[in-house]
Amino acid sequence: MTTTDRTAGTRRRALGIARAAGALVAVGALVAACSSAGGSGTTPTSAPAATQASSPAPASAAPASAPPSTAATVQDVTLATGSVGTFLAGGNGMTLYMYKKDTTPGASACTGGCATNWPAFKLGAGETVQAGTGVTGTFASIKRDDGSDQVTYNGAPLYYFVGDSKAGDTTGQGLNNVWYVASPTGSAPGGSASPSPAKVTY
Repeated sequence: MTTTDRTAGTRRRALGIARAAGALVAVGALVAACSSAGGSGTTPTSAPAATQASSPAPASAAPASAPPSTAATVQDVTLATGSVGTFLAGGNGMTLYMYKKDTTPGASACTGGCATNWPAFKLGAGETVQAGTGVTGTFASIKRDDGSDQVTYNGAPLYYFVGDSKAGDTTGQGLNNVWYVASPTGSAPGGSASPSPAKVTY
């Protein structure tokens, strides 16, 4: 074999190797392209399950508050009996009095120092008077100069006396001939005057 033949054979082998390499590159490119095409497909996913909106729990009803009490405070007026006869007594059992100088309807003549010694039988806000057994007269009220409400019985204003220290005392009876225990009829009852206490303004 001549040198020329050997050279030609070598060239043919090199050319075959180059062709084989080119084929391999082409196959690799094709495989890569297929893989890329397959990878670009989007795998369908199941739609997320609809989340059921939870309904808000009903607000618990606040307990209804008790309505404010409308019951009025009641001051009882009852009958009491002593040496001066039968007379009216306030809810605390203290003797109630009438003043003979109260001659103007709807007004009290006992003011200033007189009112200090003879406190008016008053009603507070929302208070009422309740007649006890045997008390058959009519209760009402008048407005005093200080704006307070004084209870009247058959039109006569009612008072307490500072000289009485306990229920049943009638130390103001007949004092100065103008103060008398309040009778169930609304008039000044009879009976002897009680011993005069210390000097009293009236």
